[in-house]
Amino acid sequence: MYLIRDIHNIDFFNKKFSSKPLIATIGNFDGLHLGHKEIIKKMKSIGDKDDLQSLVIFTEPHAKEFFAEQKALSEQPTRISPWRDKCKRLKENKVDFGFFLRFNKKLQNMSPDEFIDKILSKLNIKYLMVGDDFKFGKERSGDFDFLSDWGSNNQIEVDRIPTHSFEGRRVSSTWIRESIADGNFDLAAKLLDRRYTFSGKVVFGNKVGRTIGVPTANIWVPKSNLPIKGVYAVKALVKGETFNGIANMGVRPTVGGTSPVLEIHIFDFNEEIYGCRIEVEFYQKIRNEKKFENLDKLKEQINLDIAETRKYFS
Repeated sequence: MYLIRDIHNIDFFNKKFSSKPLIATIGNFDGLHLGHKEIIKKMKSIGDKDDLQSLVIFTEPHAKEFFAEQKALSEQPTRISPWRDKCKRLKENKVDFGFFLRFNKKLQNMSPDEFIDKILSKLNIKYLMVGDDFKFGKERSGDFDFLSDWGSNNQIEVDRIPTHSFEGRRVSSTWIRESIADGNFDLAAKLLDRRYTFSGKVVFGNKVGRTIGVPTANIWVPKSNLPIKGVYAVKALVKGETFNGIANMGVRPTVGGTSPVLEIHIFDFNEEIYGCRIEVEFYQKIRNEKKFENLDKLKEQINLDIAETRKYFS
């Protein structure tokens, strides 16, 4: 998948790919869930029939994150996964092109006409798919009918995306975020069509885990408010092998931490993996994060958590 990084790269993209005809859609695509996969499937089907390449346009940060960026991280809207993960999932679903559209004040203040003139009209779109409730432009004043009129005047087919439901409820990123926050990872897996995961690079930490006999791999967490907080039973994919383990997502108040860190104690594993990218699959919430009186109390609780996690996986 080729990634277009913001508006100023549209001309370069058109030159590089000779302005190939496109079938496109626009949305956040947070988590790339079952509903998103159905959209991509339909895009690919139409694209194969009409010789169109697929383009997914998404904004970063999400609009709600942009409006809340002055708030503390814990008060900002949660998201299922960072944009790197989103690109990986789009590529796995064989999307030809992704368009990383930066959400900023300039984009926020674009009228629907400007959005079309400066973005959509610059791309060789022949077919555009959007949701029934899709809104765009300043004060969300543009909608499906607005796009449909533009399409009719420019020989571009604009189509509504049907709602994808699971057990009578519309599949949405909001529902998945709620499920993950509630620790219902089995439901989240059904809605995502895969287990909820977080991947990242192992970075150096303060090595407190080693001092209490529970070494951990610390994963760098981007400036996103993830829906996971607490201690979890997990599986870690490391160098092509899968291991059971226990993870804590939080600020580590017992050792005076202030920034969110995802740290994993991998069972029956003793290798140096600094700089490696590992993927963590979430299975069961063990407990909420809490501050302990001292490291001995923390160690005592961690050993109980490990025993419970081993029992869960057995």
